[in-house]
Amino acid sequence: MLPKYKTILVATDLTPNSENAFKHAVMLAREHNADIHLLHVIPEVDATFRTYVSAVMGEGKLGEFEKAHEDEAKEEVRREIDQFARTELRDHPEDLKRFAGTTVVHGHPVPTILKVADELDADVIVMGTHGKGALEYTFLGSTAEKVLRKSKRPVFVVPLPA
Repeated sequence: MLPKYKTILVATDLTPNSENAFKHAVMLAREHNADIHLLHVIPEVDATFRTYVSAVMGEGKLGEFEKAHEDEAKEEVRREIDQFARTELRDHPEDLKRFAGTTVVHGHPVPTILKVADELDADVIVMGTHGKGALEYTFLGSTAEKVLRKSKRPVFVVPLPA
């Protein structure tokens, strides 16, 4: 039996290619009459930078600042992504009905994407690539590549358009 996608998770990093990946997800959703969930992961701050900022701000101040503003920042990003999706789909009300909303979380992108995919029981993960050069892939890898390697679900990776 051929696979049927009912739940599509689109991981977005707010880059132009994320928009392209979203459009591909819409086409998949049309074909399968699936729901589209958008996810943005606010990455963890590098430990060295965090230590520096904490020293500059004073003992305990960074944690207080983060606590006071994290929810506000997440909500602003969620509103921005929701608005993007609604704008993209405004001329296609049948697709707008498939849009199930946006989740914004703070964490390490790869495990967070995989965790949210599990929570949603997503049938497929859709994400874009950045088209970095060979040097970056050799030493760092990309989020899309790591998700592709670690996922137990199909991953639809959308390259940068030519």
